[in-house]
Amino acid sequence: MPILRLLSMFFVVLLLAVSPVSAQTAAAPAADATTQLQQASADLDKAGQQLASIRERVEKFKDDDTRLVDLKVEVEALNRSIIAISVATRPRLEAIKARQTELGDPPAEGAPAEADVVVAERKKLAAERNEINALTGEAENLSIEATKLSNRVTEIRRQLFTDAILKRTEISSTLFTEASGALADETQTLRRTAAAWTQFVWKYKRMQLLGAVTLSLLAALILLSGSYRLFSPYITRAARQEKPHYITRLSVAFWSTVLPTTAAGAFAGASYFFLDAFKVLRSDIAPLVAVALGVTVAIYFVAQLANAVLSPGDGHWRLVRVSDRGARLLWLLIFGMAIVNGADFFLGTISEVLGSPVVLTVVKSFFASIVIGALLVVTAFIKPVLRQGEMPGSQGRPWPRSIFVFLILIGLGLIFSALLGYVGMARFVATQIVVTGAVVVTMYIGFLSGRAVSGPNAFAETAVGKRMEERFGLSQVALDQIGLAAGLAIYLLLFVFFVPLILLQWGFQVADIESWTYRIFTEIRIGTITISLIGILAGILLFVIGLVVTRWFQKWVDGNVLARSQVDAGVRNSVRTAVGYAGVALAGLIGISAAGINLSSLALVAGALSLGIGFGLQNIVSNFVSGLILLAERPFKVGDWVVAGTTEGFVRRISVRATEIETFQRQTVIVPNSVLINGQVGNWTHRNKLGRVEVAISVHGGNDPHRVQAVLTEVVRAQQGLLRNPEPVVVFQAFSAATLDFEIRAFLADILNGTGVKSELRAAILERLRAEGIAIGAPAAPEVPVKISKEGAELISALLEQATEKVRPAPARRRGKPDGEAPPA
Repeated sequence: MPILRLLSMFFVVLLLAVSPVSAQTAAAPAADATTQLQQASADLDKAGQQLASIRERVEKFKDDDTRLVDLKVEVEALNRSIIAISVATRPRLEAIKARQTELGDPPAEGAPAEADVVVAERKKLAAERNEINALTGEAENLSIEATKLSNRVTEIRRQLFTDAILKRTEISSTLFTEASGALADETQTLRRTAAAWTQFVWKYKRMQLLGAVTLSLLAALILLSGSYRLFSPYITRAARQEKPHYITRLSVAFWSTVLPTTAAGAFAGASYFFLDAFKVLRSDIAPLVAVALGVTVAIYFVAQLANAVLSPGDGHWRLVRVSDRGARLLWLLIFGMAIVNGADFFLGTISEVLGSPVVLTVVKSFFASIVIGALLVVTAFIKPVLRQGEMPGSQGRPWPRSIFVFLILIGLGLIFSALLGYVGMARFVATQIVVTGAVVVTMYIGFLSGRAVSGPNAFAETAVGKRMEERFGLSQVALDQIGLAAGLAIYLLLFVFFVPLILLQWGFQVADIESWTYRIFTEIRIGTITISLIGILAGILLFVIGLVVTRWFQKWVDGNVLARSQVDAGVRNSVRTAVGYAGVALAGLIGISAAGINLSSLALVAGALSLGIGFGLQNIVSNFVSGLILLAERPFKVGDWVVAGTTEGFVRRISVRATEIETFQRQTVIVPNSVLINGQVGNWTHRNKLGRVEVAISVHGGNDPHRVQAVLTEVVRAQQGLLRNPEPVVVFQAFSAATLDFEIRAFLADILNGTGVKSELRAAILERLRAEGIAIGAPAAPEVPVKISKEGAELISALLEQATEKVRPAPARRRGKPDGEAPPA
């Protein structure tokens, strides 16, 4: 009793000491939750105010497409932050639900009442849950409003684009009169602005201008020289061939367009950057310089592309089947359209910067559209087409009817659109024909180049492939894999670089492209599922890193820890295997978690599978798991020669349930994977196709065994198809009074050729044994003469005659028989 009393006092003191700590610990999450909810409520209020401000600015700048793009990006970012606020409250909501489940339902009427602490906690949890639900509802409402505002911005921008394209201007003499007066004023203003800026630069910014130009040229030269060093086999035509390969022509055309244009773009970008950084440009000159540099790069790009595709100076490098004269005319027409379109854009920018009347911009675009339309009509009437097999210097033929009609319709469409007053639409179409057409043609050439390089045995035929093969000793398979990677890289380059250019030409802004890119990589939604490409790539990267770390840790444990512990090979292999499986499983879990896949869903699936396994799916699951093991460990692969029990043949297909083995009689045997995992399987071609064949030979026992063995050794060593290392061996296995038994053991580089080699070897051995006079079987018995007396011979003759007489058939008796009746049997 005293002991019990002391123990009870001890527990009382312990409870009194622990209770304040427990109360503080329980109060801490509640306080944190309250703070979190207050912060979420404040953030939602702030988001609502920001949304209202964005709505006001949308109405204010509804005629400015650039500002609308920025506002759309802003509202989409705000929408994501609102959703993030709502998602942040979910863990606390789940915790409240779990606690309410633990507390259970309130006691029924008439049941004993709950403790006051439980009642207070139940009320507090209900109040907090209601608050979270209210916050979630408010966040959903704000998100819906933000989505509606984003859609409204998109609709406003679409309407602006439509109005700008379809706006009609009355073409009359008054229009041209006003434009001529505005042109004179603009020319004077431009002359004064340029002169003032030139004097300012020459007096105060001379060294800065010289430094900016020098640095820009240096950047372009570095980029151009580096690209030519890396891609000189593609962009140089120094080593000309009479008939260059199609892949070579494609590669030269693509890279001779992309790389110089990239260098020109780098020069233009660096020039503007350094001029702006050194304060050489003024606010009224900077837009003109930027547009002038951009137009120059665009014209250079079109000229390079036309030269790469048409190759006016050398028909052997031409990608299209046109004549030399047709190629030169086409190049001049394309270059002329690029000049006219670039000049129209630059002159329009001048009018916009100097504040000239809109009528002047309309007239400029009017004449530009008519000139480009006329050039397209002229293009339709030239005769550049050659037939298959005709030389480039031959006389060309007219375009096919479909191309002729298309060019005529487009050219006349531009002319009549401008004459009818739809100048904006004509200018837009003309720009798409020149610039977008050039981009699309470059993409198509790049696509053909990537497909050609990634083809079988194609990369090995290129200059880079031959150089890599000589320097690194790569195999054909490795070169094909590099070619496939190069093709995929070209496709990626086309998508990343040229698709944004097309979108920009069609009226989209950079912010639009950035927003779409962000959505593609982070928010691909399929129903209620959201897929993040960045998360998937991060998961794959983490899994690969975990795999590499696991392999390194395996080698380190085996080579540094187990090797010094004096454990046997079996224990070392077991530990190494266990470490490998554990590392792969851990890396897989990390990768799956980083990819954003909810492991709780996998737990539900695993629970359902375990329930199904318990109800009779053991064999299916066993075969499934065995198939995964076969696919992972690869004890045999498709094409291997395997022996599984009584089944022998080639593996044709490995699935997760069964493996198909084709026997030598062309019979397909379906073997469950669990049989292959649990049983013994022989693989003749597991690591390589090297194998040994045995040929049994038996000769007559009267032969000399040493001579026979020497003859067999000579025949085997002279036989084609057998390896010299390991050296073939002739073994004297057994002997008896009748035979001498030998066995030939030789190795083949490809065991699959064993049947044919053994057949040829047996034929060669038989011919050699016959030539050497070596008997294979026993010799024939000699004839022995038999002597007999005269009386014995007469007695034997008499006995033979009696026997012959007895067995001779009796003659048929036909008397008294009707005609046609057969004799008795």
